[in-house]
Amino acid sequence: MSPEPISTTLITAPIELAGDWGRMLEGAVAQVIERMRHACLHDLHLVSNRQPTRLRVDERTSGPPVIWLHPDESDMAWIIVDSGERDWSKLAYQFGHELGHVFANSWQADAEPKAPCQWLEEAMVEAFSLRGLGRLAEGWKQNPPFVGDNAFGDAIAQYRQNIVRAYATLAHSQGLTRDAAAWFANNRREIEIPGLNPFAQAMSLTILAEYDQAPDCIEALGALNRWPDRSGIPVGEHLQRWNESCAELQISPILPLRLGELLGVS
Repeated sequence: MSPEPISTTLITAPIELAGDWGRMLEGAVAQVIERMRHACLHDLHLVSNRQPTRLRVDERTSGPPVIWLHPDESDMAWIIVDSGERDWSKLAYQFGHELGHVFANSWQADAEPKAPCQWLEEAMVEAFSLRGLGRLAEGWKQNPPFVGDNAFGDAIAQYRQNIVRAYATLAHSQGLTRDAAAWFANNRREIEIPGLNPFAQAMSLTILAEYDQAPDCIEALGALNRWPDRSGIPVGEHLQRWNESCAELQISPILPLRLGELLGVS
């Protein structure tokens, strides 16, 4: 039996703006956010039964981007960014990363990040954002949201390339590009520190390559964290629970299976 259709999905949920956007026009901000959402989610099958019905994007003048795990209004995912005045590349990048967490069912009040597997989600949603940035850059060059602004697509592409270059340097220095399983075994204590740590940053490029090779595998992010312990279980068990969740939602488990192979825990 196929999963019941979902009336409102992550790509159709209304977006509201909150916080201090300075002199930026709300219409311009909304266009950039909507473009990035489309770049990240277009053509993906959204099947999670934990999708929000609303999104709030809140600009703060300090602090890191984050999902605000608020106890009320449980149907709304609350994304906080700190992008700066008209820095569209940074806004799109930060929003894309946090949107990835929402896609991975990490937006409700019980979605507290936990070791030992939170780093893996961070790597996957970072790759999700980088993929979206590349698609945003191409779309901006062809059809910019602001008249005559085609050239800014190259600026977005360069912003993305700077991140990719830095992560590639990390991956090479850590030995990830030589043997991912040995990299994980030799650095596991540092890798499993929650957050987008340097090892998660390096791993995001390996995952980005998987997204590029098999775009449908991204849909498996929607099957993440649909079990009580979420990321707070050993990686082998985590990947098994994820695989089972993919089966429940009738989507391909190729991503958790591939990550298990790469990390030597399949």
